[in-house]
Amino acid sequence: MTLQRRVALGRGIALLALGAVGACSKRAAPVRGHVVSAGATVLALGDSLTFGTGAAPEASYPAVLAALSGWQMVNAGVPGDTSALALQRLPDLLHEHRPALVLVSIGGNDLLRRLPEADTRANVRRICALARESGAQVMLLAVPRPSVAAAFTGSLSDHPIYAEIAAELQLPLQAGGWAGVLADESLRSDQIHANARGYAQMAHKVYEAALASGLTVPR
Repeated sequence: MTLQRRVALGRGIALLALGAVGACSKRAAPVRGHVVSAGATVLALGDSLTFGTGAAPEASYPAVLAALSGWQMVNAGVPGDTSALALQRLPDLLHEHRPALVLVSIGGNDLLRRLPEADTRANVRRICALARESGAQVMLLAVPRPSVAAAFTGSLSDHPIYAEIAAELQLPLQAGGWAGVLADESLRSDQIHANARGYAQMAHKVYEAALASGLTVPR
């Protein structure tokens, strides 16, 4: 092989390598959501934190979020719900409401009851996938990991399965919202539920995440 041909071959290999890197970079880039217009139906799936236990119904995070965003919020929070139970009732909710966006905040009761984390992860992932298959966009709201240390340090951190699922499915993630609320005694009605101030703070955090991910625009 002549020197000229070797140089040409080397250049070709380099260009192919750059193309492969570019393709990988494009696949790794987060997918921004489409704007969910004011008046659109948004389903908030969750447990007692979504329901608003510890505060009046109008103080739940979905109710406050409705005022911030202009969305028609459906509060599908059921106290005591696990990820498995939420997954069971999701198809009927999707069929009834045809939401443009589903906010998924579930798994706290699984963690408190020490249910297998692999099952929780599979259920939450399936919930997100099923909602997206219906034509809805999805935002995942991270749930904190219960820990003994939190009682002494006054801090909580998100369970890592939520960031993992969001990255895997390329979903917007609201991180640190519930952890920040439930770690602050002034924002809680008891050890595991928010008060009206706490739910209002969470609603603002979700709204900020929606703005950042392109799911809504400032009103």
